[in-house]
Amino acid sequence: MPKLCGEAFWRETLRSAHYVVAPMVDQSELAWRLLSRRHGAQLCYTPMLHAQVFLRDANYRRENLYGEACPEDRPLIVQFCANDPEVFVQAALLAQDYCDAIDLNLGCPQMIAKRGHYGAFLQEEWDLLQRMILLANEKLSVPITCKIRVFPDIDKTVKYAQMLEKAGCQLLTVHGRTKEQKGPLAGIASWEHIQAVRKAVNIPVFANGNIQCLSDVEECIRKTGVHGVMSAEGNLHNPALFEGRNPLVWEMAEEYLEIVRKYPCPLSYVRAHLFKLWHHTLQVYQQLREELAKVKTLEGIVDVNRELKLRCQEEIANQKEGEKPKEGLPFFHWICQPYIRPGPKERCRENGDSGTEKGVQVKRALEEEEDGNSELLSKNKQKKKLRNPNKSFDPSLKPKYAKCDQCGNPKGNKCVFNMCRGCCKKRAFKEVADCPGHGLLFKTKYEKSLSWQHSQRGIQTPEISQRGDAEVGETTVLKEAGDS
Repeated sequence: MPKLCGEAFWRETLRSAHYVVAPMVDQSELAWRLLSRRHGAQLCYTPMLHAQVFLRDANYRRENLYGEACPEDRPLIVQFCANDPEVFVQAALLAQDYCDAIDLNLGCPQMIAKRGHYGAFLQEEWDLLQRMILLANEKLSVPITCKIRVFPDIDKTVKYAQMLEKAGCQLLTVHGRTKEQKGPLAGIASWEHIQAVRKAVNIPVFANGNIQCLSDVEECIRKTGVHGVMSAEGNLHNPALFEGRNPLVWEMAEEYLEIVRKYPCPLSYVRAHLFKLWHHTLQVYQQLREELAKVKTLEGIVDVNRELKLRCQEEIANQKEGEKPKEGLPFFHWICQPYIRPGPKERCRENGDSGTEKGVQVKRALEEEEDGNSELLSKNKQKKKLRNPNKSFDPSLKPKYAKCDQCGNPKGNKCVFNMCRGCCKKRAFKEVADCPGHGLLFKTKYEKSLSWQHSQRGIQTPEISQRGDAEVGETTVLKEAGDS
């Protein structure tokens, strides 16, 4: 049977899916996909999988796809990041029997994608992308799809989308932000770009960005004309988003934890989901936030979830008539609702910092002004503080190190050359010298080598002792010539 393409693929294989759960690293695992499907999601993506690792590592395949086969988890699209046509296709061939399509990630804007040269950092390499999609379209028995980010220029974005369509892409997801729009600099996604792409291509288009509730989904479809809408952050904070409901947080959390018992996943995934679901409540009960961060078992997470539920129920019981939600929230904190990520200036104000003019150097400026107060520390330093409460991040208390004479890095305290280990190693090797301070013993090892060679010359085997006088005489002459 020939594989379906374009509109027919979306209509028949994907069952005309309008409500889509995004591929999210460590967050769109099987248990979360099943929870989302129970509450309105019609199509899900796996987390982004690394094609090279998937190809070479059987355990990686089993943990991320093979061991998670579930009849209810369809239709399903497997997403890969890759930058080599052969590797991408070989990995896709191993995955195609477990899904309905293979997606090429061209949208990841994170630093790891830049270092690995994949995701949104391939969007300028059109020749490479054409080769990858052409080969995948030729070799795979399932359709190939792509998830992209936009260029600042609408016309270039449209040409980009048309190039992918011509190469063989059968469905396109357009995230309406550029690769520079991420974290606190995310800003608003451009539905104008998405609308332009939808009008310019003849394949189905999904929109991604600015989706916090069902009314956003409906408005996006109306304004852009897309076939479906994908949600990531909105879905994580409210898995019933596509139902148009705002349920009690503990209802979603308890249901998710029950699914996890049946379909286990790493504890880090579960903890991350609870942090998202209980986000607003954990701002109120900071102690329970710390307990959730430290807990080491699924049962421990269940206990924290139960305690959060009891605290919220007590609040509800003591609520005064006519009381309204605090902190400007649309609902009380125990109800699933959107989390609007603060921009750079808002983040500065939250931390008592006036910020910078462009809002780019916020985190670095914050770290430079830290005085050990955990409220002013970055997230990574707060984690270190939890592990070691006595740790100080006050720059004035940091020990001062003498610098290497060669490169300026801290030198070894006992280095004979007053250098860092790297520079010391180069010099000691060049000069055949020792540096006990860095454990470098080139001179000692060389002398031992000479001693061993000398001892070997003094050992004569029976064969050597029986050589003719002429041969011995010749050897003696050669040795004397060498000595002279």
